Amino acid sequence: MSRSTVRTVFGAGSLARLGELARRERMSRVLLVTDPGVEAAGHADRATSVLRDAGLRVVVFDGARENPTDRHVRAGVDAARAADAEGIIGLGGGSAMDCAKGINLLLTCGGEMSAFRGDPPPEQLALRPPLLPMILIPTTAGTGSEAQSFALISDNVTHEKMPCGDRRPPEAGGLRPRWAILDPELTRTQPGSVASAVGIDAIAHAVETVGSTAATDESRELSCAAWRLLEGAFPPAVADAADDDARRDMLLGAHLAGAAIERSMLGAAHACSNPLTTRFGVVHGRAVGLMLPHVIRFNAAGRENPYQRLLPDAETLVRRVETLLELGGIPRRLPHYGVREQDIPTLADHAAAQWTARFNPRPLPAEAALALYRAAL
Repeated sequence: MSRSTVRTVFGAGSLARLGELARRERMSRVLLVTDPGVEAAGHADRATSVLRDAGLRVVVFDGARENPTDRHVRAGVDAARAADAEGIIGLGGGSAMDCAKGINLLLTCGGEMSAFRGDPPPEQLALRPPLLPMILIPTTAGTGSEAQSFALISDNVTHEKMPCGDRRPPEAGGLRPRWAILDPELTRTQPGSVASAVGIDAIAHAVETVGSTAATDESRELSCAAWRLLEGAFPPAVADAADDDARRDMLLGAHLAGAAIERSMLGAAHACSNPLTTRFGVVHGRAVGLMLPHVIRFNAAGRENPYQRLLPDAETLVRRVETLLELGGIPRRLPHYGVREQDIPTLADHAAAQWTARFNPRPLPAEAALALYRAAL
């Protein structure tokens, strides 16, 4: 199996190694970025205790929120400056980890979040100072953000998601963490609705990355490994939060799918989901899941089936995804979220303009996005 994109510590109880790893990266004063839910679950207290036992000074910033905006990032930068932080720890779901990355960018480089939008070329990255060392610790099995050199930060005014990247290697000061800690025990406290939505998001990552126009043999190997873990573990994981084997496989599968994104990017399901989140408040994983079966059919109708490494027949893949959506209690029609026919042209225009649309195996002009949304009515 292909390697992850970051150094990883994996296993039950591995949070206990946080202090050791922070010391190894020469951190002595750290900002711990998290959110109120993770703090209420006791995970932030555990992480803080481990860090302080290792002799580190810790300031906790619990201002991360779902779909973090540049305002949340700016508040975290203020906290990091007040703490004179030498390292950043991100603890939580994808939003907390993305917020930690955004804080690192602005704290180190200054300016506005919008200035970091995109995927800068190496010659531009060479002009940036190295970012602070960072350790990311997911508490959900979903985004795989801990394996990626991008942060998704929403514009505070438009709420449009801005992918902000820095692909320098971690040791050269890029946005990927120095370490990722994958402790399945931390996912025990996921509410069922969260576990379902983020799990479907991870499954969509595996599906979309395998068919991306930027996919490589290595990224497809990661996508397939992630798919095998996720599609097998999702049913028992949503049925029983205490199933240790299922939670372990979901966490590892989500991480591998995140590593595949780092190498290959995503596609039309994510392009179509983002406007649903920004304009109708649909939870990201639910929005992606709703669109995924229609996108699979659309892409498989091209010259060749881009998903045949997952399952030989595209319609079989669609049926499997639909079964997983049903098991996860994910609504599969747009009217459930208040989306009407008259809303679709605007949604389609925004979907076609999404960064992820350019990596879809078939072109996604607004007309194609329009048809995908109509199929989901």
